[in-house]
Amino acid sequence: MRRVVIGVLISIVFLYLALRGQDFAALFAALRAANYWWLIPAILVYFLATAIRAIRWSVLLRPVCRASWRDLFPIVAIGYMANNILPFRTGEVVRAYALSQRFRTSKTATLATIVIERLLDGLTMLAFILVASVAVALNSALRHVALVAAGIFLPTLALALVAARSGRTVELVERTTKLIPLRFRPRVDRMFRSGFDGIGALRHGPTLRTAAVLSIVAWLAEAAMYGLIARGFGLDLSAALVLLATAVANLATLIPSSPGYVGPFEAGILLALSGLAGLPRAAVFSYAIVLHGALYLPITLVGLAFWWQHQLSWSVIRRTRVEEAPGS
Repeated sequence: MRRVVIGVLISIVFLYLALRGQDFAALFAALRAANYWWLIPAILVYFLATAIRAIRWSVLLRPVCRASWRDLFPIVAIGYMANNILPFRTGEVVRAYALSQRFRTSKTATLATIVIERLLDGLTMLAFILVASVAVALNSALRHVALVAAGIFLPTLALALVAARSGRTVELVERTTKLIPLRFRPRVDRMFRSGFDGIGALRHGPTLRTAAVLSIVAWLAEAAMYGLIARGFGLDLSAALVLLATAVANLATLIPSSPGYVGPFEAGILLALSGLAGLPRAAVFSYAIVLHGALYLPITLVGLAFWWQHQLSWSVIRRTRVEEAPGS
């Protein structure tokens, strides 16, 4: 409960910063004047991006199970739904649970593939910032964002690659598990071996390259959504600004906050488009509100529908632990 309260407080702080100095009359005028027909192609493009992410996940899951993107799309939607309504990025655990119910896979192995996804996502956002910086001079705040992202994702990827490809990793872990009480060793050993299977894509260059390309394509599709909704608000954004807004807003959601990332997302959009490009704060904030709603509501409703269709259990999610699924 304490972590939930802290997350909500962080969201409130970011919302305060985003709303401070806002011209509310201009904000509501921008909301009234917007052309909401642009939401239709934007949401369709977002679901295309989600389908591409399902394809990417099917590639990363090859060492664990064989699943088509059609099998995985509902599970991806369920995970996004859970991230939107539950705290602490619980959607990642929900995805692992849903996949284990469907394919009897190890939750640990599944979570390992999701970690690779997040690394690829973070590196793609960093690449977007670097590409945008060729056309747009970054201010100090955005340079700081890029440095923090590089400091998080590049070393983590390097360590993961070394761990996945080093022949001594298994030997090192086996030595470490000998220090664990005997009754816990079988479970710890299973968890490690499952996790090692889950990062199998890091040991296979073509698989990793395919996943990286799919990450770029998926995020370009989502960036197109940002650009389409901006048109509805009369914001004529260059490709560089669209990439920058996409990257900064999504990196901002790494900050612990309330479910749905309320606050940090809007602050990220303002930082990219108002703080750097000098666009009116009211227009940018109204755009951020509608964009966030388009990212939040459709996938949440679709995820809930798939949850009901697959007859999954919330009670299991509350008590599930990262351990071997029965029969895996």
